[in-house]
Amino acid sequence: MKPVKRKPTRPIVKKPVKHDTRQTRTAGGNFVDKLHAYRDHHAHALFSSLGRLVATPFTSIMTIAVLAISIALASGFYIMVINVQQLTANLESSNQISLFLKDDVTDEEAADLAGNIRKNPSVQTVKVISKEQALTEFKTYSGFGAAINLLEKNPLPIVLQVLPKNALQDKQELDSLFKTVEKFDEVDYAQIDMQWVERLHSIVEVARCATTLFSVMIGIGILFIIGNTIRLELHNRRDEVMIAKLVGATNSFIQRPFLYTGFWIGFISGVSAWFIDAILMLILRQPVEKLSGLYEGELHLIFLSFTETIELLIISSLLGVISSWAVLLVQLRHTRPE
Repeated sequence: MKPVKRKPTRPIVKKPVKHDTRQTRTAGGNFVDKLHAYRDHHAHALFSSLGRLVATPFTSIMTIAVLAISIALASGFYIMVINVQQLTANLESSNQISLFLKDDVTDEEAADLAGNIRKNPSVQTVKVISKEQALTEFKTYSGFGAAINLLEKNPLPIVLQVLPKNALQDKQELDSLFKTVEKFDEVDYAQIDMQWVERLHSIVEVARCATTLFSVMIGIGILFIIGNTIRLELHNRRDEVMIAKLVGATNSFIQRPFLYTGFWIGFISGVSAWFIDAILMLILRQPVEKLSGLYEGELHLIFLSFTETIELLIISSLLGVISSWAVLLVQLRHTRPE
């Protein structure tokens, strides 16, 4: 037998391992793809929930109409309060302080006293009514013009009408101003209806408090109405929810379209409530301005500003989302595939 010749073995050379960047790119791509899928799913849930509302127009309109009227009542009370505040601001002239000066005070001394009072930071304006002006007004409005002409001397004093700043907002400051001006030597008698100021201020505060309580009660009612609507929607789609749970869908995934349904109900109700208030304001605008003109006033109804309108829509939408989330949190825990 011939000896078997073995081939010489070559030394094994290890090749350097190259870093595969495709794996990193794939990981990054997966993250971006997840973001895109997350976005697409939210967009699908957003518009599909709106489509379901459109598909059942009668039920949707009935629910949204009830919610819109409720929200319109709450926002209408708020609009009424801000218009009452405007009215009280126009009535601040009735809270002026009347200073009746002594008989021996001359017009020059009265003018100097008025200038001194104007320096007070709590004073808005000071009006001087001379004896002649007071007598003319008394003849015009009292109906005793002929009797006044028989008098040899004008019995009416010089009057200073002091209009304070923020009379309705700060009663203590008004009281302090009254005590300051009545101490002047030229003043014989000072007059102001403090009870009227207190009553008007109390009416405004009660209106604010009542509006807040009424809005909270309506908000609670809206939560129950939307929550019950979502509960019925979940019951009607029970088979769909069961199948989604069987294939491994999470509660967050299942909740998403229902949350968007609550959002749409709240948002559309808020928009409808805004239009209801706007129509009511247009109806009341002319009669209110006519009534204001009869009292020689310039009262113009104030509507919701742009910021207040955005706040109304945000609050109504949040009420829809919160009530939907609360109902789904309870219902999905008790919904299990059999």
